[in-house]
Amino acid sequence: MFEQTNIDGLIIFTPNIYGDKRGYFFESYNRNFFHEAGITNDFVQDNQSKSSFGVLRGLHYQLPPFAQAKLVRVTQGKVLDVAVDIRENSPTYGQYHSIILSEENQKQFLIPRGFAHGFLVLSETAVFQYKCDNFYSKEHDAGIRFDDPTINIGWGLEASQLLVSDKDTNLPYFGDHLKFTNNIKK
Repeated sequence: MFEQTNIDGLIIFTPNIYGDKRGYFFESYNRNFFHEAGITNDFVQDNQSKSSFGVLRGLHYQLPPFAQAKLVRVTQGKVLDVAVDIRENSPTYGQYHSIILSEENQKQFLIPRGFAHGFLVLSETAVFQYKCDNFYSKEHDAGIRFDDPTINIGWGLEASQLLVSDKDTNLPYFGDHLKFTNNIKK
């Protein structure tokens, strides 16, 4: 089942799960099913990370021509997943949508190109997986501070509980991100 969020392009996918006393089975991705729903991304790279409680990764995106759409999910644990609309001509520019992704709900979040993305681990550990429709390019890597006061994301944990990389702590604020992206090698 596909569900459109309040921000155009952000889609939540909840798979049909078939379970019995032995366990469960579901298709986490079926290109034909996604194409029938109008989602035609050609995913070319799968990534996985494992993180502990309080780890906050983000808010990341890549600049053209290496911008990426992502289909994200959690296979172990629980995270708060966040996507921020950075499409300058969008009516929801600067707004975000958040969702709990977990091994229990098996939901997936489709984040199109033009969004900054991040997540916060809410369980003891979490394994986070995502498909990308473009390859990673270090030279096109960009981001926005997770604690930007303009975006004002409600992460749900105290600042003292967050584990954030030096790289992510030093990302520019939302109002400065365009200035920052102009300095990235294209």
